[in-house]
This record gives sequence, structure tokens and C-alpha cells, in this order.
Amino acid sequence: MSVSNARPVAAPQLKVNGGCVPLTPLAGLTVLQRGWLSSNNVLIHAAPGEAGAVLVDASHANHAEQTCQLVAHALGDARLLRLVNTHLHSDHCGGNAALKAAFGMPISVAPGMLPVVQAWDQQRLTHYRTGQRCVRFLADEELSVAEPFLAGGRWWEVIAAPGHDPDSVMLFDRAHGVLISADALWENGFGVVFPEVEGEPGFADVGAVLDLIAALPVQVVIPGHGAPFTDVAGALERARSRLAGFQADPARHARYALRVLVKYHMMEEQQQPLDALREWAAATPMLQALWERHGRPLGLTARDWAAGLIQEMVAGGVLNLGPDGVVREG
Repeated sequence: MSVSNARPVAAPQLKVNGGCVPLTPLAGLTVLQRGWLSSNNVLIHAAPGEAGAVLVDASHANHAEQTCQLVAHALGDARLLRLVNTHLHSDHCGGNAALKAAFGMPISVAPGMLPVVQAWDQQRLTHYRTGQRCVRFLADEELSVAEPFLAGGRWWEVIAAPGHDPDSVMLFDRAHGVLISADALWENGFGVVFPEVEGEPGFADVGAVLDLIAALPVQVVIPGHGAPFTDVAGALERARSRLAGFQADPARHARYALRVLVKYHMMEEQQQPLDALREWAAATPMLQALWERHGRPLGLTARDWAAGLIQEMVAGGVLNLGPDGVVREG
């Protein structure tokens, strides 16, 4: 079983006057912080009178066995009542099928995505276009931005959060100021803006979502990756600065997206012969879209452009080249 550096973050601490106090807005929640291949999992434990717990996001297929074990341990004797996906990138929904088999709970997806999942529509799902693996699963229901849901004695608002993914949502417990932000806001940035990768506008959506978060009474953010944090203003400032840089120089975002896609693929594969990695990069639709705008104008073939990118990543220490091929950093 692959290890994803999972660790429960059940009671984060706030520094107050040189000491630490429990961060009470997260009482009754277990945050399983995972490595970068897998999204965090948030288990909302049942409040008295509720039939079971709710899990937010399922992590990557590579870590599905580990996810099931971690969730089972966090549940104890309780029932898993529902699995909610903030969006359908492989690092957030890849464990859906395994969790469904293990716990038998219904799966809720973002608004408008139920028929997409049922048809396994590759034009709307990103797994094929990003060259990533995701085990097919069946969803049972959709979330609604008009209908908060009750879990853990908290009413969770469903908030549309396009930008990183057009169909992504955040979950917000207004009474306690808890925001499950997925990849719309991290402590130091946000996820790749995939519409921009494919030549569609997305930066404005990112900015609008950051403005929306700023207007909410957020006390603590549980991001899709990384530890929960309370310096929301600082995170928003860093995210806006990063966004401004991408807007001023879209090629910078393209280079960032390229590195993320290749590095993510190598986290999936762990090791791959150099020629096979070049062929994967040249054949992956999202990388092809980037090549069309940034490689073809330079007179490079898709394969040569991909080879140059990989060479840059090896030279920069992002990837390691050994006798048996390319291995991921570390």
C-alpha cells in the first residue's frame, strides 16, 4: 500500500498570548491531511440524533485502500451515511468506488455532475484529458447550491467555486465559520486554473471566488491540500498576488500547469522509462493544448516540446533521472 503521509488533524491549535488553545470551530470534525497526490478527507461526525457521519472527498485511487482504513478508524463503530465530492478531479474522487464497496453509502457530486458521472462523459470529466487515472464509480445524487445539508449538527451551505474547476463547490458552516475550500483557496495559493489550460477563461472566476470568500465570516479554512489554517486574510492576499502574476503573464501559469501535470503523473506512476514519459506527455490532451499555444509557435513537435519540459524538470530537481528511468522527486 502506498503511503500518502496521512495524519488526522482533529483539534488544530491557535496561538494565543504565547500559549495554545483548541480551535473549537473544528470540534466534531476529523481532518485527514494527505500527501499531494491525494486530497484531504474531512469526516463530519454525526451529532446526537443523526444517523451517521458524512465524508468530504475520497482522495486518489492509488491510496484507496489506505483511505478506507483511515476512515474506518476515524468512524469507530459509527456508520458512514454519505460521501460528498467537492469536485471530480482524480485526487478528490479516485477513492469513491473503494469507499462505496467498503461502506455502501450514497455518493453526492457537485450540481449538474450526476448525469456526467452516470454516463462517464470524458468530455466533462478531466481524467482522460489530464492523463490521470480514476476508477469509475456511480454517483447517487447531486448537491444543490439552494439547499444546505445538515451534518454533524451543522448546516453546510453549498457554494459554487468555479476557476480551478468549472463545477467545483465549497462547503461553508456559517454558524461556526468553517469553510471547506477544496482547491479554491490553499494557505499559499490555489489549484491550477484548468479552464485556462484548455484555452478558456478562468482567472476571473478565481478572483470572484476569492472575493466571495473574503466576504464570508470565515474563522478557519480546511483546504483540499495542506493543514487547516486561520489566517484567512493572509491566504487571500497571497492567492490574489499569485493570481495577478498569472493574469499579467499567462505563459507563467502555463509553465506552472505543465510542471504540475507531469509531476502529478509521476506521483501516480512513481517511476517510468524516459521514452514512455515523453510519449505520455506528448499524447495527453491538456498538454497538447498547451503545446498548441506555447510549443508549436516555436516550431517544436509535441514530443520534442515535452522532452524539453522533462529535461528542465530533471535539471531543476523536480524529477530525478536514474538508470531505470524517471522517478518522482524524493
